[in-house]
Amino acid sequence: MKIGIIGAGNIGGNLTRRLTALGHDVFVANSRGPETLGQLAEETGATPVRAEDAAEGAEIVVVTVPLKAVPNLPSGLLDGAAEGAAVIDTGNYYPRERDGRIAAIEDEHLTESRWTEQHLGHPVIKAFNGTYAQDILDRHRPAGDPERLALPVAGDDDRAKRAVRALIDELGFDTVDSGGIDDSWRQQPGTPVYGLRAGADEVRKALTDASPERPADFRG
Repeated sequence: MKIGIIGAGNIGGNLTRRLTALGHDVFVANSRGPETLGQLAEETGATPVRAEDAAEGAEIVVVTVPLKAVPNLPSGLLDGAAEGAAVIDTGNYYPRERDGRIAAIEDEHLTESRWTEQHLGHPVIKAFNGTYAQDILDRHRPAGDPERLALPVAGDDDRAKRAVRALIDELGFDTVDSGGIDDSWRQQPGTPVYGLRAGADEVRKALTDASPERPADFRG
């Protein structure tokens, strides 16, 4: 499968490593240009490209950049993606640590992924936002393993959500459907499931226990 990854930080880099190891055709981009991705490309066999080219023909696109950088992504970023492409948003809103106050999230009570979706002009599936990057490399397990971790996945497009859940299963993790994008506050920073290393039953309980009130540390 052709997969585009926009963002080569901890999550993007480790997804590049695992997905290439699984035999996928990965095109990876960052904000500094493909010439800065030589080491990752040499290590993994991924193809470094400009951000505006990463989604070209891709069946799955991963957008894994700081939230504050989303409005600066190239216009028409996803125009060349394969028909029906699933777009994964791994982003989190950290107003105090990194992103500054984003009025639409604070005042209009948008989930961070709904805000990202509006900027991208394409539906997104929220996944990997509460995952430890190193776990992508170290804690994958075969289906049925009692130590297999589960990840919450939110999105409105059922077909795209199925594609993302299948990819996560291939990566070695179970998934739990956490609802639509307007429900994705259940997995935002400060919720019980965020950063939780647990199986599907515990993840479901954590999602149920979440409060829509954003903790003070995660308000601008």
